[in-house]
Amino acid sequence: MKHAPNGLSTLALAAAVTAISGVAAFADGPILVTSAEDSGEDTLRAALETAAKSDSLTQILVATDSDIEVSSTLVYAGKAPLAIHGMGQNVKTDVDTTMLNISQGANLTVTDVSFKGPGKFGIENQGGTGRGIFVDIRDDQTGVVSFFLSDVEISGFSDYGVLISDCDVVENCGAGRGGRGNGSDASILVRLNDVEIDDNGNGHFDADGLRVDERGPGDIFFYAKESEFTKSGADGVELDEGQDGSVFATTVDSKFDDNGDYCDENVLGSFLPDETEGEFEDGEVQEADIPGPVTGSPDDGCFEREVALFESGSVKEYEIGIDFDDGFDIDEAGPGDLWSLIVDTSVKGNHDEGLDFGEEDAGNLKLGVWNAETISNTDDGLKIVESGAGNLSALLAKLTAKDNGGYGADLQQIDEGTLTVNVDKSRTSGNNDGEETGLKVDQLGSGEATLRVVGSEIEDGIKAKNVKVIEE
Repeated sequence: MKHAPNGLSTLALAAAVTAISGVAAFADGPILVTSAEDSGEDTLRAALETAAKSDSLTQILVATDSDIEVSSTLVYAGKAPLAIHGMGQNVKTDVDTTMLNISQGANLTVTDVSFKGPGKFGIENQGGTGRGIFVDIRDDQTGVVSFFLSDVEISGFSDYGVLISDCDVVENCGAGRGGRGNGSDASILVRLNDVEIDDNGNGHFDADGLRVDERGPGDIFFYAKESEFTKSGADGVELDEGQDGSVFATTVDSKFDDNGDYCDENVLGSFLPDETEGEFEDGEVQEADIPGPVTGSPDDGCFEREVALFESGSVKEYEIGIDFDDGFDIDEAGPGDLWSLIVDTSVKGNHDEGLDFGEEDAGNLKLGVWNAETISNTDDGLKIVESGAGNLSALLAKLTAKDNGGYGADLQQIDEGTLTVNVDKSRTSGNNDGEETGLKVDQLGSGEATLRVVGSEIEDGIKAKNVKVIEE
């Protein structure tokens, strides 16, 4: 990322205005921000207020000689598209607040401006709902809502680094699978180039680096190139599509590293019961006899408790654990497909799965992975689950999956549908206990299933259930 300029010559300013003026036609030209003050004439806050009165695309050029420091949220309340162009400046705050709120779901473009929060959040220093950028999509929106960032860094916010919400219950929307809320008819397009989203979401439970919640019939289109999603308290990126609609996600030359550790085991481990899991015969144990939900910890939301009962009502099994998060998480529920392409991408050191993609209900899941590394993630390096009526097809080419706490790659097809997995020139080693943990492929429903492994080194073995395995 570039640093804020020490000075801005008349020639440089003229060149910048000319450059952005080529993007679109303007009635009155771009709005110039020449003051680094929080508010007042020629400030960014004033520019956003002026832009909100326009019915057409407004371009703002941040031309200050120094960074901009604010003490409260910058709001753009217009519906027309907005573009903010900087020259390497930071917009920063030392208070726990949302930096930029796009309150009417407008299309947003930001180039060469970074957003810096106070940082230093954690489970022992929790925050509120301070977000880097919040886009709140209106219930009546249609078409495509676009969100473009280029040469931007977003860091140090207690809540999401970026939240794009097409969900009428916002914070309570939940994941795609089992998620709540309703949304507009609009689709969401996210395009990121040379973007760093780092050290966000460490102020409370389940706050991601970048999150998109899409409800209603729209799709999610996500494209990230040369971008980094690191050290988020929850997932580095989470895309949740919860009703009709599909998800299409591509990453190229990007990183999803060291995410998902807000629920710090060193702090929370002592609050777990002595017996964190159990399995019983019918009638042996009642639910009142097993450990209840964890209470009294720094954040009780960090604990997962799952209980399965027999028809008699007695406990079949239970498990209680700390809820960590992933590098890149996609949930697609309801009718619609999930297609993803992961190219030249690093997925390392995440505290749950590295890549965790799930497609539920009617629809297909298609995955292509090329020259990616899933290394030292606490659970599976790559977990792919297709459930409901639909097919799962995956190509893992030049994948390196090693030293993960779970499987190197775990692919499952549940219910009706075919399963086709091709592994080419890939390598797995050192995953879990090293016995049939390199590659797991299961057909748990009905339909044909084939795993083809070509020119690969699966040092820690293959586990396949109801699958025809071909090794060449």
